[in-house]
Amino acid sequence: MPDNVLEVSGLHRAYGDVRAVDDVSFTLPAGGSLGIVGESGSGKTTTARIVVGLERADAGEVLVHGRDRTGRSRGRAQRLARAREVQMVFQDPYLSLDPRTSVEAVLRETLRLHFPGRDHAARIRELLDQVGLGTRAADALPRRLSGGQRQRVAIARALAVEPSVLVLDEAVAALDVSVQAQILNLLADIREQTAIGYLFITHDLGVVRCVTDDVIVMRHGAIVESGRTAEVLAAPEHPYTRLLLESVPRPGWDPGRIAAARRALP
Repeated sequence: MPDNVLEVSGLHRAYGDVRAVDDVSFTLPAGGSLGIVGESGSGKTTTARIVVGLERADAGEVLVHGRDRTGRSRGRAQRLARAREVQMVFQDPYLSLDPRTSVEAVLRETLRLHFPGRDHAARIRELLDQVGLGTRAADALPRRLSGGQRQRVAIARALAVEPSVLVLDEAVAALDVSVQAQILNLLADIREQTAIGYLFITHDLGVVRCVTDDVIVMRHGAIVESGRTAEVLAAPEHPYTRLLLESVPRPGWDPGRIAAARRALP
């Protein structure tokens, strides 16, 4: 089995004259955590959607454990197998859950679809414990849960299929700061317990600093800088990466200067 759970090479995706993804390549080792950062329109979410299979690339290759995911699935069994490989947790936990379905029913339906012969009751208890909810939340509807609890349910649903890669698309952006910390700590604990690889899609450099080993910086669909997270954030080489770091509000922050520097970028 390859050391890298995920290998992305030469991805291209265009919408008319706009190059949303322009020759993007990266790898993610088993148990690793990679951040993709950039502003809105940088191409990071389109890249993530191609990795998950929600969009098709115009060119390029996505491999999970060395198996190609870019071709069309043949039949229901192959579609389910691909879905189990890569799961995605979205930004808004409320919109990603059926408001009429209890937590237990959400997990039971996922397990029934992918693992029809298993003991679902035991696995549901295990998943709820894994994300720090416990069985007390099993009967609750999404509207009865806090934002952090709903995101824990979304994470449990993703983990239910035992994915190799978990893509988190701004997964803590809609949460309060204290709840963000709880979810990030939860994800760190899960990563220690499993060999799952994380792909974090975010504009928040604080999140990247806390939870990723490596980072790639995207602008206008292309990667402008990549490397170990600590090194890139400590000594960025590309002007755009420096601009992202300087854009974080802090004492002495000058938004006018930041706006001028942004306009000056080619």
